[in-house]
Amino acid sequence: MTYWYNVDSGRVEDDEHKSAADHLMGPYQSRDDAANALAKARENTEKWDAEDRDWNSKGSSD
Repeated sequence: MTYWYNVDSGRVEDDEHKSAADHLMGPYQSRDDAANALAKARENTEKWDAEDRDWNSKGSSD
């Protein structure tokens, strides 16, 4: 079974009881992964932003 995180309600939903796709993040393999969807997204965004800053600070190699 897969799970989804509903960004409007803040609740985890399963395949049988999921809302419209535009309200969901996922799919996730576990209920716990879905429950931590926002924290993981925040973590990934911060990591990618740091990588972008590092990349941009090096300038063009052309």
